[in-house]
Amino acid sequence: MERAGWIERSHARLRVGVIGAGRVGAVLGAALDAVGHQVVAVSGLSDESRRRALDLLPGVPITPVEDTVEAADLVLLAVPSRELPGLVSGLSKRGVWRAGQIVAHTGARYGIEVFEPALASHVLPIAWHPAMRFTGTLVDLERLPESSIVVTTSDVLRPIGEALVIEMGAEPVWVHERDRATYAAAVAHAASLLPVLVEQAAEVMEAAHVPGGRRVLGPLMLTALEESLRRSGPGAHLDALDDEDGLRADLRELDDLAPESSAVHLAMTRAAASRAFSDGRIDEAQANRLLGLLGSGRPSA
Repeated sequence: MERAGWIERSHARLRVGVIGAGRVGAVLGAALDAVGHQVVAVSGLSDESRRRALDLLPGVPITPVEDTVEAADLVLLAVPSRELPGLVSGLSKRGVWRAGQIVAHTGARYGIEVFEPALASHVLPIAWHPAMRFTGTLVDLERLPESSIVVTTSDVLRPIGEALVIEMGAEPVWVHERDRATYAAAVAHAASLLPVLVEQAAEVMEAAHVPGGRRVLGPLMLTALEESLRRSGPGAHLDALDDEDGLRADLRELDDLAPESSAVHLAMTRAAASRAFSDGRIDEAQANRLLGLLGSGRPSA
């Protein structure tokens, strides 16, 4: 299809089919529906998915996957990344796709190469990834305007992929196909391990007999995150590096109470010390002293 045709399509109202009524799919479906697109069908296997579809997409029929695809101009595949290749391949083998149909997925790991089995049907592939944590409730619709959705597609389809993101209220951020896996690794490093850190800190709070430890941690961690993002770049490092006696005391306490938490704290502090040396924030003598305390060798420049 010519580029001009796509620009014209971008102003059309699309019939949307959502496959995977999980936290992401149901919310994005609701966001598209709210701006005038019509969610015509949704597929969800679990009872939880069906309840979420009823809450966020009231009146939308819950149909089998093939029926959802057949009913839609835009098919949104909001399934776990590990299931995406098999889903695309299976639907392609059954000949469900049709020419000119927009197919989009929401996984961080894949770009549009995952749609290779469907390209013989002349579908129009787009890879999205909303860079936020979803609750699967209406609260997420309020958070979308503060969030980004990463877009990967062909140059011809880029205006459509980004226009739909803007319509949903989020900010489109372009990531090239070749960089998609690296982007996914950054997302995993930033977000996937955060719950572990929260749980470990909460357990140590409990050991300290702090009432409402999670309430104490909430503002502390949110403001620390905001400050870290503001200070990002060369020079940002852990304040603990400036207090070696305090660092020794913290590690000793964690090692006694929560050895697993101590190991995480130790590894992250080592990384902070190495980065601070590389950025020129600490000299070699201080780096060697810190890394000796932390049980590591010489700093890496």
